[in-house]
Amino acid sequence: MPEIGKINKLKAMRSVEPGVYLDGLELGDILLPTRYVPNNYHDGDMIDVFLYFDSEDRLIATTLRPYAMVGEAGWLEVVDVNNFGAFLDWGLAKDLLVPFREQQHRMEKGKSYMVFVYIDEKTHRITASSNLNKFLTSPPDAFAEGQSVDLILGESTELGYKTVIDNRAQGIIYHTEIFQELSNGQRVKGFIKKIRDDGKIDLSLQETGYGKVADISEQIIQKIAAHGGYIEITDKSSAELIYKMFGISKKNFKKAIGALYKAHRIVLEKEGIALS
Repeated sequence: MPEIGKINKLKAMRSVEPGVYLDGLELGDILLPTRYVPNNYHDGDMIDVFLYFDSEDRLIATTLRPYAMVGEAGWLEVVDVNNFGAFLDWGLAKDLLVPFREQQHRMEKGKSYMVFVYIDEKTHRITASSNLNKFLTSPPDAFAEGQSVDLILGESTELGYKTVIDNRAQGIIYHTEIFQELSNGQRVKGFIKKIRDDGKIDLSLQETGYGKVADISEQIIQKIAAHGGYIEITDKSSAELIYKMFGISKKNFKKAIGALYKAHRIVLEKEGIALS
């Protein structure tokens, strides 16, 4: 059965003046308005569409992809506030409602917030909530330290970025772990750095552990070779310079050059590193 609030592959049944009707199976025929019909459309085509309710509460299809679908989190901007709640721009013609009861703090027009998109059990409508603890409930033991995960960056605090992990849990990336420009709402790959005794999850944008050292070591060797066998950088260099040159943290850089030095592949000089 097609899922409301998600991408579905539906069969095009017939053309009508307003657009094309798709076979929604148990949901009945669903209109794909003309402006979203692919240019090379033919009856019988299978089309990837997002299903949602339009401004008149009719189930409708679009080939646009919203910024966040049901079951996903997103960093979305408030474009209006009225007696029903706050309305978010999620990339579609009809804005996404966050009822007042689902606002962790009262939302303001023009500001952006991390929300989770779900289907309200009472209204059966696609809705959003900033009460993330209600939805991002995967236990810490569902993850493993060193595991690769998909991240969405939320609010930046004095400590770091509050972050959504795989649309299932929450964690934090400390500013001390960041060596690149980041922004609210950015989607990045990351790693589980530490699962604390209290269940909180620390994250890193760099893969941790010695399994990564070999790859970093080869990267360093190639960079030194490209600079004629010598490069003006040491383990005393700033974390920013190291990241700019190698795209890695200072901690991983020091591990790698330590391994290279022990393997007699480099010479550590006062102002730089040379190939042996």
